[in-house]
Amino acid sequence: MNRKFITYLLCCAWLLPLAMTARNDNAMISKASLTSRQIVMGDTTSMRLEIVQPKNVIAQAGIEVKDSISSVVELGDIIACDTIDLGHNRIQINATYIVQAFDSGEWHLNPALVIEPDTIRCDIPLVIRVSPVKVDPNGDIKDFAPVLGPERHLLDYVPDWVTSLWWVWALMVALAGLLYAYLKWWRKGKNPLKRVKKRLPPYEEAVERLHLLKSKQLWQNGREKDYYTGLTDILREYIDRRLGINAIEMTSSEIIDALKHNAETQMVNDQLSEILAVADFVKFAGQRPLADDNERSYQRAVNFVEATKPQPEADMKKKEEKEGKK
Repeated sequence: MNRKFITYLLCCAWLLPLAMTARNDNAMISKASLTSRQIVMGDTTSMRLEIVQPKNVIAQAGIEVKDSISSVVELGDIIACDTIDLGHNRIQINATYIVQAFDSGEWHLNPALVIEPDTIRCDIPLVIRVSPVKVDPNGDIKDFAPVLGPERHLLDYVPDWVTSLWWVWALMVALAGLLYAYLKWWRKGKNPLKRVKKRLPPYEEAVERLHLLKSKQLWQNGREKDYYTGLTDILREYIDRRLGINAIEMTSSEIIDALKHNAETQMVNDQLSEILAVADFVKFAGQRPLADDNERSYQRAVNFVEATKPQPEADMKKKEEKEGKK
């Protein structure tokens, strides 16, 4: 047989155990702890193990009890388990097992990890103290308590992918709340995203609307009804905002009667009366006034607004002083 081939076989035979050992040495119990280190005989506690191992390796956990020839401490079913990917083909398994003791004393537990054909022992010894049960010699003999799992809560039944993405659900709930609030405001005619233009003071708004009405040249194009409707609407809203009189809901005669008792409008009340009278003839009687009447109505509206505009504070003081001297 070729010498090189024989040398190759010898090297493979020597390296094979090392490869198997390296495969198992990569598995270990990095952390072990007991929920309670002192229990009553027959009672249970839980043991948590953090196992680091390669992927695709089947491992089985167990415990060895030092100085014991009988099975005084048993490892029960697994009650919780989750896996963390560490990268580089390695994972961490966090497992919790039920531990039950059947004899009193102080027992040293050595968690072990079985990966065929080897057993990997943990360097972290655990000590559990088991107290005896006080037995009444005259009482009934009862069996050991069954192995029970810990009390489960509502979140224990929720899948891990739900709890790990809690921030996504919180964001969705917040967005749903904002959408509900927006739709509620939108139905009331209030759009929080729409910029509301600040309204001009009553005098400035009335002057601006009068200039706009004049620029439309409505009566010049045979639209006298639209012209007087716009003119009276401007005056009604101005009286409502400037003088606090609900002229929008009043008839022409009611507006005149209300303004008779207002000191600011006594001088120009007749001009407003003539505007409203002509407007009623045009809107309700279908009359078509002359061009001079239309111009005169517009000028009377301007005079009314100018005569009732807010006075500066200095002018108001002078006026009050004059009235006081009289």
